[in-house]
Amino acid sequence: MPTKRIGIIGGTGLTRLEGPQITQVHDVNTVLGTPSSSVQQGTWNGCEVLFMARHGHPHALPPHKVNYRANLLALQELGADAIIAVNAVGGIHADMDAGAIVIPHQLVDLTWGRESTYFDGSYKPLEHIDFTDPFDADIRQHLLGAAAKLQLPVSDFGVVAVTQGPRLETTAEIDYLERIGCDVVGMTSMPEAVLARELGIPYASVCLVVNPAAGRSDAVITMEDIQRVLDAGMGQVRDLIEAALPAV
Repeated sequence: MPTKRIGIIGGTGLTRLEGPQITQVHDVNTVLGTPSSSVQQGTWNGCEVLFMARHGHPHALPPHKVNYRANLLALQELGADAIIAVNAVGGIHADMDAGAIVIPHQLVDLTWGRESTYFDGSYKPLEHIDFTDPFDADIRQHLLGAAAKLQLPVSDFGVVAVTQGPRLETTAEIDYLERIGCDVVGMTSMPEAVLARELGIPYASVCLVVNPAAGRSDAVITMEDIQRVLDAGMGQVRDLIEAALPAV
């Protein structure tokens, strides 16, 4: 049986992936434009991986300027059989404080103006897809199983609110998101998740909570505090993905 090839999309705080033995670097140009970064191909824990930095390397592209369609198309062209995305988020749910790792199961899309489909009547004919469950159930369970083996505390649920960015949210906006059932808030899960679904690539997310969302703490949210959490937490995220890879 051919070896599966797992795409990994790194977000804020993960623009280079330490661990894999890199065997090739691909500079891909797609019919829908240039991806955010080159794609590093390598082996990691006995698996083939394809790593891409969503915001570029160095981190430069704001969430609403990412060419998500080119990113996903590049991973498909390079043979990705599944995708694990890494997202930095703010915590709304009381149990999702800074440093928590969340394996989300649902999302609410509040973005606008992004190229969000391949079925636009130009690149591909109009088609409607089922998006009832935006994150692949099998990959989620493999991530949760790996966390259990590592004795790494993770949340096995989470509704991600996806906002436009790059600004953070107001307290009133977070209050609204909490009322409609959102647990964390980020800026990049959409249209990434739906584009993967349109391409038929199983997709799941690992979210690192990097700050309490607006109004959920008396402290002012600063990039310095967020960076400290990223520095401390991304190592655990890498360990989790590494442990899950053989099952994915």
